Amino acid sequence: MSAEIPTWNAKPDARGLKVAIVVARYNEAITRKLLEGALKALRETAAETADVFDVPGAYELPLAAKKLSVRFQAIVALGCVIRGDTPHFDYVAGECARGLQQVMLETGVPVAFGVLTTENLEQAQIRAGGAMGNKGYDAAMTAIEMARFGEQK
Repeated sequence: MSAEIPTWNAKPDARGLKVAIVVARYNEAITRKLLEGALKALRETAAETADVFDVPGAYELPLAAKKLSVRFQAIVALGCVIRGDTPHFDYVAGECARGLQQVMLETGVPVAFGVLTTENLEQAQIRAGGAMGNKGYDAAMTAIEMARFGEQK
């Protein structure tokens, strides 16, 4: 066992990776900002391919990710689910998260969870380029890091 302390690269190297971004159209004002953040991260890390695919909403993200997992080495799933007055939020957010994790575990292709689950629109705006950064950017960085996971010695 090495006594060296591991270090992490703040900006992973995406050269040669084929990355898909799947973005929900529902709450489009927020999801487009997440997309901008994800694309910025992929440009900064020199991703070979960054294809964008739209789906109606967050609930559809897992199926899209599953279909894309045969063509891409990493997937960034972007969406926004805002709590309302009914339990709809719980079903959509929970099943989206479960489905994306299932795709990742079944296929071995990293699927980064860039789906905001917030109480209100203001919280979503803060996480889509506001005071809390851009979670789309963070999700893209996570996808790249996980696609490269295990390559280090």
